Order: sequence, then C-alpha cells, then structure tokens
Amino acid sequence: MMGRQYSTGLFELCVFMTVVNYIFASPEVCTNSLLPGAKGDLGQIGEEGDQGKMGKNGPPGLPGVAGETGLKGEMGHTGKMGPAGDKGDKGDAGVDGPSGLKGKPGSTCDCGRYRKVVGQLEINTGKLRSAVRFVKNVILGLKETEERYYLLVKEAKRYREASMNCKLRGGILAMPKTSDINHLMADYVSQAGLTRVYIGVQTGSKETDGTRSYVYADSNPLRGFAAWSQEEELNSTISSTTNSSCAELLSTGIWGHVECEVAMFFICEFPKSKRRGGGREVPASS
Repeated sequence: MMGRQYSTGLFELCVFMTVVNYIFASPEVCTNSLLPGAKGDLGQIGEEGDQGKMGKNGPPGLPGVAGETGLKGEMGHTGKMGPAGDKGDKGDAGVDGPSGLKGKPGSTCDCGRYRKVVGQLEINTGKLRSAVRFVKNVILGLKETEERYYLLVKEAKRYREASMNCKLRGGILAMPKTSDINHLMADYVSQAGLTRVYIGVQTGSKETDGTRSYVYADSNPLRGFAAWSQEEELNSTISSTTNSSCAELLSTGIWGHVECEVAMFFICEFPKSKRRGGGREVPASS
C-alpha cells in the first residue's frame, strides 16, 4: 500500500518537472506575456451610476397621429363694426295692414265766406300793384330791370355833385355796362326830351406810361362793352396833361367825352332790395 502511494507521488513529480522544463524552454518566456486564464464566473450587477450630462438634440421625430378635436371655446369679444355694404335690391312689398279706425267728423267750414275775403284781398293787391306802377312810371318816371331802378334827375350839376347826389339818394351814377342797359338809358333820355346826361364813367388813376384810362363809378375798369363813337374811341385813353375827363350819354346811345366841370342832368341807378312784407324799395324822386 505504501509502495503504491510512493509510486504515484513520484509520477506526479516527474510530470511537474516536465512541464516546468517545457515552460522555461519556450521562447515566449522572454516576452514577459502571460497566457489568458480561463473565463471567470459572471460577476454581480453593480449599483446604478449618476445621471450623465445632457446630450445634443437629436433630429425631429416623425409627426404623431392627430389628436382628438377639443371642446368648443367660449365666444370672443365683439369686434369693430365694418364698413357699410352696398345697398341691396328693393324687397317685395309687404302685406297690407289692417284698416285704421274711422276718424272723428270734421267741423263745418264756411268756405264761401273765406273765398269772398280771399277774392277781395286779390283785388286790393292788384290795385296796390297798379298804384305802385303808376308812382314809379308816371310820378317818379323810373325805369327798371330785373335787378335795378334808374332815375333821371333833372337838376343840372357838375359830375362830382351829381355823383354825391346819387349817393345821398341811396344809389350811384348809372353805369351802362351792357348794350341792353345802354339802350334803356338812351330811350329814357330821349323820352324826357333831353340830348345828353352824365353817366358813371370817368378817368381813373394814372397808368405806368403816364396815361389815364376810363373806369366806372364803382372804380371797376371798362371791360367788354363801351359805346364810344369812332372819333371818341381814338381818345378813350386820356393824356395825363389834360384836365380830368368824364363821360356823357347822348340820346342816340353814343358815349362822348366831356369835362367834369360842365353842369348837366344825370341818371342814378339803385339796386332792388326786398323789404319786410315782400315789397320793393323805391328810390326817392327829385
């Protein structure tokens, strides 16, 4: 028994020495490298580590599925009123409403009596118009147009005095600014048995060339219409060396130059103005 154990130990020693000799005899011993051992058993799971730093944003994901429609929200505030639209087409006529209640009977009118009063007023008004026409045309000897009265004053005065006389009456020396007015005034002079009268035309301020042109009594220049004769037309611009010159109207309708110091009759004109009650203001007679 002892011999057998001794043999076994000797065998194991021989094997050990053989392995040692082999290891030291191998050229890999000089590389100081060790051969990996056999794979060990799986270790235990370690504890959870600390949270790492936030990484960079990744690419956006695919759009998700549309969610369900939410509930209807509350009504918002009323906005500002917009501009008015175009006028629409006229609608159909509505149904006729019910008839109203019968009214109370009216009072009896004595229409015949009132008709007589109105008729008498019309007669009196006509008589008054005739009386006014008689006063204007016969007593005062006025001529008139739609806008003005014209009065021939049979008082011989110089131009300046005649102009002042017309202003005291509430008017101005007559200014024939149109052919129709000039014709009316010429007939007025002829019917009065006169040959010439002063009109509201005289020389104005001095021009740059030293001459003076004619202007109306209201200081407006002569424009458009003038009734100078051919001879007078050549002298319608007066030299500054001559005396101040005025204008006369002949019964033929022609204008003539005349010195302002000559005394003669004249015509005044008055604008028509309504008084309270619808009457017309009539200028005072001479």
